Amino acid sequence: MDDARQENARQAALEYHEFPKPGKLEIRATKPMANGRDLSRAYSPGVAEACLEIKADPATASRYTARGNLVAVVTNGTAVLGLGNIGAMASKPVMEGKAVLFKKFASIDCFDIELNEPDPVKLAEIVCALEPTFGAINLEDIKAPDCFIVEKICRERMNIPVFHDDQHGTAIVVGAAATNALHVAGKAFDKIKVVSTGGGAAGIACLDMLLKLGVRRENVWLCDLEGLVYEGREAQMTPQKAAYAQGKTPATLDEVIEGADLFLGLSGPGVLKPEMVGKMAARPIVFALANPTPEILPDEVRSVAPDAIIATGRSDFPNQVNNVLCFPFIFRGALDVGATEINDAMQLACIDGIAALARATTSAEAAAAYRGEKLTFGADYLIPKPFDPRLIGTVASAVAAAAMETGVATRPIDDLEAYKQKLQGSVFKSALIMRPVFEAARSASRRIVFAEGEDERVLRAANAMLEEMTDRPILIGRPEVIERRCERAGLPIRPGSDFELVNPENDPRYRDYWASYHDLMARQGVTPDLARAIMRTNTTAIAAIAVHRGDADSMICGTFGQYLWHLNYIRQVLGRDGLTPHGALSLMIQEDGPLFIADTHVNAVPTPQEIATTICGAARHARRFGVTPKVALCSHSNFGNLDTDSGRRMRAAMEILDAKGVDFAYEGEMSADAALDPELRERIFPGSRIEGPANILVFAYTDAANTARNMLKMRANGLEVGPILMGMGNKAHIVTPSITARGLLNVSAIAGTPVAYYS
Repeated sequence: MDDARQENARQAALEYHEFPKPGKLEIRATKPMANGRDLSRAYSPGVAEACLEIKADPATASRYTARGNLVAVVTNGTAVLGLGNIGAMASKPVMEGKAVLFKKFASIDCFDIELNEPDPVKLAEIVCALEPTFGAINLEDIKAPDCFIVEKICRERMNIPVFHDDQHGTAIVVGAAATNALHVAGKAFDKIKVVSTGGGAAGIACLDMLLKLGVRRENVWLCDLEGLVYEGREAQMTPQKAAYAQGKTPATLDEVIEGADLFLGLSGPGVLKPEMVGKMAARPIVFALANPTPEILPDEVRSVAPDAIIATGRSDFPNQVNNVLCFPFIFRGALDVGATEINDAMQLACIDGIAALARATTSAEAAAAYRGEKLTFGADYLIPKPFDPRLIGTVASAVAAAAMETGVATRPIDDLEAYKQKLQGSVFKSALIMRPVFEAARSASRRIVFAEGEDERVLRAANAMLEEMTDRPILIGRPEVIERRCERAGLPIRPGSDFELVNPENDPRYRDYWASYHDLMARQGVTPDLARAIMRTNTTAIAAIAVHRGDADSMICGTFGQYLWHLNYIRQVLGRDGLTPHGALSLMIQEDGPLFIADTHVNAVPTPQEIATTICGAARHARRFGVTPKVALCSHSNFGNLDTDSGRRMRAAMEILDAKGVDFAYEGEMSADAALDPELRERIFPGSRIEGPANILVFAYTDAANTARNMLKMRANGLEVGPILMGMGNKAHIVTPSITARGLLNVSAIAGTPVAYYS
């Protein structure tokens, strides 16, 4: 059965590389090439202008070409992963994979370059000749000691960053893991004894990094296949190993491991035995990083040292030391400031950023990607997970700052905080457009009650609110359930101390709440007994009553259940004093900008007046996001060419807007393609009231709006902010069950904005 599984896995991997087209990379143009004008600008004669600018000032190559965001991954295939010297051609799938990681995690373009050149000096000369093409060089999978020679020559001759990831990437992630392991163990770098196995490129680089972090040279013991590296040893020696020679006599790993605080393994399987771990210091730290089989398995370590802190190179154990935590982000920061090298300060900044992220609260996105794992800082969570989206903003900005401070940045960044926010916006697609909303929300402190307070997404949103906003969350739920789920999710917040709680099973306000609900609903068939039952079981109704009584300023519900079911209770309790829900607005963030869709939930077949009211509300909200509204009234009909129900209602809504004299652009009725394609619209209806694509689409039927919303979300990779419930004075918002923790945080920022911002 194991053989069958292995064969299936092998075949799946091969098919992954072959289909739907061979390989993992392709090149796409970033500029249009649709007509002769485009061709004349992209090539002759227009291309000459860019060439002459670069000739006059080579630094402008980062403005007029892709060089400033282009990295080369270069190898000769002499030390590939766990495969050894398989040659340049066979290494290509690995290098393509590295290029994909650059693009995925840091939006860096990358060419993989495999060279048939075993001589390290000649290899270095070839790499140096590539400098005009690339903004940085990532050396990869070159055997030791050749890799030291290649990197040294390239760094001396090239004026762009040259980074051997096998050495320095590994060292940085090991440095971050060691920083936090010592934090957990209560030890310090300058006091620990380190024993390491493996004197290759990665092993030596890790030891060099540990010295930079404070480990004393005399406290480092290096072993390899010949045993201890000592002064005068001749077998299997290199200058890099000799720098870590200890004593003048041979010794075995078993002999030198006694009292060691940290074992660092970058060698081979089974090198460290359980009885050796037993000789280590109290609370030993074991980094067994050989792949695919480590120097010792975690269970073997714990059999003799249950409190050991363990890291491996494998993803199926906690604390995977994975270079992807480092290289995309250190290159991102280096490229963005035009660094001429990646120096020690930049590498140490990278370590600090990675280590600090693990000590902070885990992001909701990382928790979703690694569902089922407990991502709470401690012995089993020393470093972040690769899919933690905060890495790019935290690490790349720290690297950029270090480059500027050390004088190697040729294009310094004036506003590092804005740069960090821009990086966050590249992974959190809502970050940039939500910025004005968050800034408005910070102008006041509003109390926001979450109806489904036991949901982990709500807990993560509440935690993020406390970190990023001035609003105060109120959660409805059972305290023991919420506390247990906070603990399981690795969240530091707790009911009572960090947020207010409404406990449906035992709350001192229970009598006041059911009495208030009964007063409102007594003439709609709600008896006192029914009011009591609803205030024990219906968290949406409880949240609405909390807002009604002034215990909260706004409510958020809908993480489960049907939208109109929630809306019913909001109407019952809060739909009075001139407030009435008149439409749901969804902001869809797409690659080419924001698009608002309405009404996605409230009015199944809106009247012309309801359509006009929805349009006015949508325009107000668009302005809150910094978007100048351009509204399209969408219908099956195009400017009266069909006498349909939707067309008639849209034309009537147009007349209402005309009579109101609103201060935003609108046009209709028209089909969605005419709304989004100005050239098509001009052919159908020359002289339209709006220019360019519409950014607000208002539909004649809720099912049409909701279909458009879902298609954009599911098939066009659109990110939804909302839905925003219009007409309720910002007292209530209903989300949908597909909402994420980040989506809830966005809605809480909308709910946290004072009502004055809506007018």
